Amino acid sequence: MKAILLGTSSGKPTLKRNVSALAVVREDEWMLFDCGEATQHQIMRAGLRTSRLTAIFITHLHGDHFNGLPGLLSTMGLDGRERPLVIVGPPGIREYLDVLSRLKTVFVNYPLDLREISASRFSGINGGASGRESAAVNDSLKGTLIVHETERYAVTTAPLDHRIYDLGFRIEEKPRPGKFNLERALALGVERGPMFGRLQGGTRVRLNDGRSVDPRDVLGPSRPGKSIAYCTDTRPSAEGVRLARDADLLIHEATYAGDLTEEAAMYGHSTAAQAATVAREAHAGRLVITHFSSRYNGHDALLSEARSVFDQTIAGEDLLEIAV
Repeated sequence: MKAILLGTSSGKPTLKRNVSALAVVREDEWMLFDCGEATQHQIMRAGLRTSRLTAIFITHLHGDHFNGLPGLLSTMGLDGRERPLVIVGPPGIREYLDVLSRLKTVFVNYPLDLREISASRFSGINGGASGRESAAVNDSLKGTLIVHETERYAVTTAPLDHRIYDLGFRIEEKPRPGKFNLERALALGVERGPMFGRLQGGTRVRLNDGRSVDPRDVLGPSRPGKSIAYCTDTRPSAEGVRLARDADLLIHEATYAGDLTEEAAMYGHSTAAQAATVAREAHAGRLVITHFSSRYNGHDALLSEARSVFDQTIAGEDLLEIAV
């Protein structure tokens, strides 16, 4: 799994930074988190194929996070897309797309599974793939909701603390089988070949002499899957810490430096030090700061501030790829 930053500027693009968008790539698919203006260009620059895009997650309805969505959806329609697409976002996104569709300014001729996540979903409503409690994935994530799930991973969400209703997201792979003990398998008489794969996949096999071998005989303890948390735009919050708990990678906004802490609070944003504090409290593996105010020509001061709190910090750059 890897993250590709498609846009790292806040509010408006700059000559070096596009507005918010993040791609999370795994195996034969990828997911998009936010879709600011001109995200299509960034997708092409990153070498991503829209035919492999399976889901889009929108944090909130400020233009720098979703103005690129209608164009992207229309392009996939023009390209003859047939594969269903999941879109998850806050209330209002359905009405927005419906209005554009009636005005003939967005062209979608493929199956669209649109899921609006309202605040009431976090008040104990359970059941349904579009919003059940996420304890089944990770006990530390209670209070968040699973909004998209496959056999291999789940995406959870929780409301953050911005000027308007805003969602943070986390993608977490399901636990993986333990390490295969080759020597043990051979000692038990398992022949090289398809039986190895079946055991690694969790299936018991029967040997030629009639004995059976259980996967537990040749596999070590299950290994936790990798996880990425995405929190923007937001003041530092308990919900952000919850989403980032033990995440391998936290991508968190750091719109301002510490001398603008009051302004950050006023506009519903975080400073670099506050983003780093969330990472530290969540015991995240690494932090990527992003969503920089256009007032900053560089990010050295923001990076230095964040690293003074959380050493494993990276400053985001457009098209930066981070393996997880």
